[in-house]
Amino acid sequence: MAKLIYSMITSLDGYAEAAEGDLGWDAGDQEVHSFIGDVFRHVGTFLYGRRMYETMVFWETVHAAPDVPPHILQYADDWRAAEKVVYSTTLESASSAKTRIERTFDPDAVRRLKAEADHDLSVDGPNLAAQAIAAGLVDEYHLFMTTSVVGGGKRFFPDGVRLDLDLVEERTFDSGMIYARYRTR
Repeated sequence: MAKLIYSMITSLDGYAEAAEGDLGWDAGDQEVHSFIGDVFRHVGTFLYGRRMYETMVFWETVHAAPDVPPHILQYADDWRAAEKVVYSTTLESASSAKTRIERTFDPDAVRRLKAEADHDLSVDGPNLAAQAIAAGLVDEYHLFMTTSVVGGGKRFFPDGVRLDLDLVEERTFDSGMIYARYRTR
């Protein structure tokens, strides 16, 4: 059975989205970006809400930009190779290949995806992840913590849910970012 992984860049105080939008991370940090690419290369399906999908669809066409670094091209190739499921009541059509739109999040359908998948799945975005967490679907949590405290926004973990986790991996980067991977007990 495949795992469902929830991962996002978060502020040091636990926000996946800052109220003002900036989490204090340089998206061009090659060391961090290459590591993220290596960690998620094995993911076969990405589950997105509309807003996260609209952010991530950038990877569909980045190869057409001039002077794109190799680590960015590798991530884009891996992203394009994966299946994408977008949960949205408003999105009319997908802007990327290997993408389907679902109108509602169905925990039982995600359980079937996990049971049938040859590769892990990733759920991205705090709102959609909150639904997966509440349904007991998330197997691992990958946090990339910035050095910023932003004071508010959308939390990485939803309120009202208790999770007991085991730390299975950690890493620090020259930028000060910290990676922590947790598994559910």
